[in-house]
Amino acid sequence: MKNKNQLVTNPFSKLGPLKKKEKDVVKKEEKEVMLPEETKVSHIKCKAVRVKKYDELQRQKKKEKKARRKARMQAGEPKQVPHTIESLREKDETMIKGEIDDEENQEIKVDLEHDEFAAYFRKEYEPKVLITFSDNPHTKSRIFGRELTRIIPNSISLYRNRSGVKKMVKSCIEKGFTDIVVINEDQCKPNGMLIVHLPEGPTLHCKLSNVKITPELKRSHKEITNHRPEVILNNFTTRLGYSVSRMLGALFHYEPEFKGRRVVTFHNQRDYIFFRHHRYEFDKKSAKPRLRELGPRFTLKVRSLQHGTFDSKYGKYEWIIQGRRHQMETSRRKFFL
Repeated sequence: MKNKNQLVTNPFSKLGPLKKKEKDVVKKEEKEVMLPEETKVSHIKCKAVRVKKYDELQRQKKKEKKARRKARMQAGEPKQVPHTIESLREKDETMIKGEIDDEENQEIKVDLEHDEFAAYFRKEYEPKVLITFSDNPHTKSRIFGRELTRIIPNSISLYRNRSGVKKMVKSCIEKGFTDIVVINEDQCKPNGMLIVHLPEGPTLHCKLSNVKITPELKRSHKEITNHRPEVILNNFTTRLGYSVSRMLGALFHYEPEFKGRRVVTFHNQRDYIFFRHHRYEFDKKSAKPRLRELGPRFTLKVRSLQHGTFDSKYGKYEWIIQGRRHQMETSRRKFFL
């Protein structure tokens, strides 16, 4: 049996023996001692050393990931495709599978051949577009409208002079316009776009966001030529998506001038339509295309698609987003385009 006054040796220090009163403190320290993990750097107090260590760990992870990918390729394993919200989207009854010319989609093909844009795709007329604004537009909205006139062939930009949309529709039909684009704004920023197809509609209303005009981008606007651009409509898979994409495509001329190497893209992802305007050129050595963004840049979110021309009171809607987000968009994996 040990004596009460017997001294205890501290295993973690060379400062000599400890008294009995310090024994409990030593045991407590033994329990709290935790060695930091090699994959974490938060315990390092010096910021310079911590950042350097973190960069080394990231490089090591990237190297290991590349080695695992190389090993899978050598073993002949299939490529791993990550799951995304869009790849796990809920099935829609109106989703179109395969090509329009397939036997399963003959009914859809007949509907498209007799819709409001059938004459455009039969090349019976050339589009003529009027671009206008809300009353007293801000500078950014005016610049944005003028840049759209350089992108959309055979289009002009005019002020509406406080005239209503219904009056503009009547006058534009008389003057031979095929489409009207109205740019709305709020707090001195463009926030909405109304597209009216003439003479019988439909009318598309979209929320406009993330607008960046050409001076806000790095590329110079002087590079834009007068050649008619190519139009790419990507990832529109439902009946509603086809109607929206055909309406956007009908704003442009059906015969692009490939000499200008300009391309306009409407890319749908999670019901957000991203617009980009590029000029491409091919590398002589690798023959791969290189893109150079010309601007402007913006994002559209469809709010409604109305039958006929604009009528806010008595118009019939083909599709409209109703209520708040939680009332119609019941799931993050449910998309309409």
